[in-house]
Amino acid sequence: MIPMPQVMPDREKLSYVIGSDTIVNAMPYLPARVPFDDLVLDFLQALSEQLLRDTARYPDVATFAFWCRRAALEKEKAAYGNRGIRLGRGVIFHSTPSNVPVNFAFSFVAGLLAGNANIIRLPAKAFPQVECICKVIAALLRDTFRELVPYVCMVRYAGSPLLNDWFSAHCDVRIVWGGDDTVTRIRRSPLPPRSTEIPFADRVSFLVIQADAYLKTPDKRALALHFYNDTFLSDQNACTSPFLVVWLGNQKAQARNIFWHEAREAAALYALTPVQTVGKLDSLCMVAAQRHARLEPEQDWLITRVLVDELDAGLLDLKYHSGFFFEYEAERLEAILPLCTRRCQTITYWGLDKTELENFVTRCRPAGVDRIVPMGHSMDFSLVWDGIDLIDALSRAVTVS
Repeated sequence: MIPMPQVMPDREKLSYVIGSDTIVNAMPYLPARVPFDDLVLDFLQALSEQLLRDTARYPDVATFAFWCRRAALEKEKAAYGNRGIRLGRGVIFHSTPSNVPVNFAFSFVAGLLAGNANIIRLPAKAFPQVECICKVIAALLRDTFRELVPYVCMVRYAGSPLLNDWFSAHCDVRIVWGGDDTVTRIRRSPLPPRSTEIPFADRVSFLVIQADAYLKTPDKRALALHFYNDTFLSDQNACTSPFLVVWLGNQKAQARNIFWHEAREAAALYALTPVQTVGKLDSLCMVAAQRHARLEPEQDWLITRVLVDELDAGLLDLKYHSGFFFEYEAERLEAILPLCTRRCQTITYWGLDKTELENFVTRCRPAGVDRIVPMGHSMDFSLVWDGIDLIDALSRAVTVS
């Protein structure tokens, strides 16, 4: 480890939600745990039960709680298989994003499942979802799972390069979630020589709908709610949120009309602010200045749709959020290839065959695209994220000859 200063710099800027200076300083000397440790699985089951009982008003918290049930994680463990002796790498420093409230919890669980101690930098902005999850974690550590207390610190601070240095110096792996600028800024803090970094930088995602199959879908309102969860639930700020809808099939015009009507109904309770509306107008000006496009008529600014006549990588730089969508009518699935750059993370789809999508990937070998999931599942977290197996990346193999 990089030698630690005796006094934590910028200490007045730091607050512990869970943990203390003493726990952080002791983390490098803790014994690593094995991946999918039984005590950790018991802790996560208790966390899941408590959150599902108390936080139904937050859909993203409920999704997290459902994901970390022991039964679900036992399936992950079985799929992971027997890979010999593995231990956690040691200490993980998680720098989590400021615009997706529950991301920190998924990152924390991945680190804990892999057998590590975890320092989680929480969003500086106060989210009720963050507070309720941390409250339950703190109570479980205090009352039932005291053995795990040394493995968990959750901190909050505004921008401080010195604190980034401090926590980076403690870690064996640094996970950075955020935009490209955030990753660049955090990388200015040196890591110990044998430590590694996993950056989850800015990515983009889009949706492909087969129009004819959509028109045959009996419950279009339910599908609209899936679309809402993929997009509006995170203000389209998540890397997984589609910024573009690509239409395939013969009955595109009819499908588009029905789809957006249902989407508007599903988004009726979304609170669009004046600032977001101005942002949409500004984005429209940028689009108009750079390419041929058509603003589709809507009764207000809740949903903003821009039909483009060409797909290219430059479109990725024009994306906005808060219900701002590009549309494109394609004849073949291969039309999406110009968007499948290294910046592309998730393709969400409806009405396409899984085999067709697998063949597209193996035939076209896109530079990007790490996930292809049905509509309504773009936000579903997995222990393989951005093409990285997190259990592998956050643990180490021990060989005995």
